[in-house]
Amino acid sequence: MDYEAVIGLEIHSELKTNTKIFCGCATTFGAEQNTHVCPVCLGLPGVLPTINRRVVEFAIKAGLATNCTINQYSKFDRKNYYYPDLPKNWQTSQYELPIAEHGWVDIDVDGQHKRVRLTRIHMEEDAGKLVHSGTTIKDSDSSNVDYNRTGVPLIEIVSEPDMSSAAEARAYMEKIKSILEYIDVSNCRMEEGNLRADINVSLRPVGSTTLGTRTEMKNINSFKALEDAINYEIERQAEVLDEGGKIVQETRTWNPERGITQSMRSKEEAHDYRYMPEPDLPPIITSAEEIEEFRRSLPELPDARRQRLINSFGLSEYDAGIITSSRAMAEYFDAVVDEGADPKIAANWIMGDLSKNLNADGLTIEQSPVEAKRLAQMIALIDKGTISGKIAKTVFVEMWKSKDAPDKIVADKGLVQITDTSAIEGVVDDVIAKNPKAVAEYKSGKKKAIGALVGQIMKATKGKANPQLVNQMLAQKLG
Repeated sequence: MDYEAVIGLEIHSELKTNTKIFCGCATTFGAEQNTHVCPVCLGLPGVLPTINRRVVEFAIKAGLATNCTINQYSKFDRKNYYYPDLPKNWQTSQYELPIAEHGWVDIDVDGQHKRVRLTRIHMEEDAGKLVHSGTTIKDSDSSNVDYNRTGVPLIEIVSEPDMSSAAEARAYMEKIKSILEYIDVSNCRMEEGNLRADINVSLRPVGSTTLGTRTEMKNINSFKALEDAINYEIERQAEVLDEGGKIVQETRTWNPERGITQSMRSKEEAHDYRYMPEPDLPPIITSAEEIEEFRRSLPELPDARRQRLINSFGLSEYDAGIITSSRAMAEYFDAVVDEGADPKIAANWIMGDLSKNLNADGLTIEQSPVEAKRLAQMIALIDKGTISGKIAKTVFVEMWKSKDAPDKIVADKGLVQITDTSAIEGVVDDVIAKNPKAVAEYKSGKKKAIGALVGQIMKATKGKANPQLVNQMLAQKLG
């Protein structure tokens, strides 16, 4: 039978506050285990929490940036369950009245546009972290608990089950990550657990409108793992159904070493958590004027910025999408263009040589040794004909290693482009004489043969000859 997948994500994002959601403990990542704790976040008897107002501000901004309705009255609830990393035996979260509801974001996959609806965004505290002796909980002999993360502020972004493939789920999570980075409410460092997703997957026969039984996969913290886990789970469920079996509603874990999902426990429903109003925290009341003030404080968001690059600078949909995928890259691009560089050439260098070198050295664009101003200066040398595009690649490598201005590198290395026809003509004549086969092919109508001759001339001049001039001269001499 042919099936279609129905996928929804619950994305958890740690907020970049200095202190936890209900106490003054630091949220710094990587501290010695169980040192950023206090009676409040450890849930000791007799303590009272107080809300971190910055958390509310960040949650409202996230809601506005994802087209949600902000609830002027929202409240906290206790989500009751027992797990070793939850010292209070309940999680302070939001259930009936979350901070934001009914939003949406747009994604593009393989040229197809799709709108993914958001059910809600709510605030909650993070749990602690289990430190397993093995790779995963399934292959560990023991686990210790680090409570440093307990009480770190989270927003949970819950989507409707609007996605039907791993590629769409990835595009959706990438868009959420991009938005949160743009509005500067989360570091989104997935390797540190700042951004992670719970994935709900079910299958149904193609054409059916009835939802199948779903499984949930917890704490997926990389885009590759997200796609791999979804693709495996779709295959697993299809095989079970084809063999006449039934899908069990359960929580599963992704095992990256084996490339499979594994059962952990039966899936809880909302009533299993015995939600109750949080008696120690007052409701969150936000005026319409405050909400509008937060709306005005939002920066230019990814979709709007992408459209601006297309309309104002003539970038392609693809290039504009890559450039605006992160706020840092978009700001770097704008800085290069502000220095006078051609937008399309700037985009090519950023997506090409700059990104390649950043990836090779494990750097972010904020850490780039080549600043936006120097890249713009190098592009200006290409525009003026001082250097060719090929020579520019050599100049860029030198810029990566030193702080010298590009014009100084060109002068010191003797890389100025040769534009004098008399200086090139002798080399052209020599190459024509030494390559009779290519000349004959060109004259017989194989115009691509001129490329071999151009290559020989560029090699003889160490890449300094003006390629356009070389092509013109060859065409003239070969008739």
